Amino acid sequence: MQDITNSIASTHLGQKSALIDKYDPSLLVAIPRSENRKQYNIKNENLPFLGFDVWHAYEFSVLLENNLPITRLLKLKYSCDSEFLVESKSLKLYLNSFNMTPLGKNIEECLKLCKEKIENDLSKTLKTKVEVEFLNENNKKTAIFENFENILNLINPQEIKIEKFEETPSLIKFQESNKKEYYLKFDSLRSNCRVTHQPDFGDIFIYYNSKKHILENSLIQYLCSFRKEYHFHEECVEMIFKRLFDILDETDELFVCALYTRRGGIDINPIRYSKNCSKDFTSNLINLKKYTRNSIKQ
Repeated sequence: MQDITNSIASTHLGQKSALIDKYDPSLLVAIPRSENRKQYNIKNENLPFLGFDVWHAYEFSVLLENNLPITRLLKLKYSCDSEFLVESKSLKLYLNSFNMTPLGKNIEECLKLCKEKIENDLSKTLKTKVEVEFLNENNKKTAIFENFENILNLINPQEIKIEKFEETPSLIKFQESNKKEYYLKFDSLRSNCRVTHQPDFGDIFIYYNSKKHILENSLIQYLCSFRKEYHFHEECVEMIFKRLFDILDETDELFVCALYTRRGGIDINPIRYSKNCSKDFTSNLINLKKYTRNSIKQ
């Protein structure tokens, strides 16, 4: 199954990305989520989390009928309960196919047509509802995750030793304590694309409310163990969520979100949270009309 998934994901790998001057929805490639989820006992029919995948495409451009180019930031989202995710290079090539495509007599009409096409094409490909909006310089930055503490501030960096660079859940240690809320950020998450093997960097945000105190040193060691892993962004976040979910009690609240650095003009931001999570960390991030930023990486 993994070979099949890699084969699907590699549809455009190693091929010249020639200038595409005609809108082409056939470029989109859907990847089944199920293969990676099976490894972690995550069942599509009974997911242990809710959430979304939020994407930003910073280089979306299209032509008016008079060939005047219009460029916008495209923001899109779809639910994590979808059977498929979209392969990122295929999305880039698909969006690039609009670059030389004339659509609409004016800007409003042009963007309306683009929105309709993109939502329809992605929804059809992924077999789920995909929503899209376009942002411009009038959309002011909205800060998110401001109350999360950098986990490196909670430890002595000289007292920690990192030895594992492949995902090792046994690194995670905890101790019983009074029930408490934890707001943690780690700004050195790194994994590698399973298709191109290029590194992916991001900031990860973890909130949990529990009597179990996950020791910060151990959590850092675990997150660092992704540095030689080859997975999609969405898979990494689900793996981290599931490992923590399995440690915490059933009634504990858990939230995990990674804001990845853009690559190829696109960034991916997977969000996963327990069904009983009472905190609303995502309303701004999933609001397609808001331009949300957290750090200089985004």
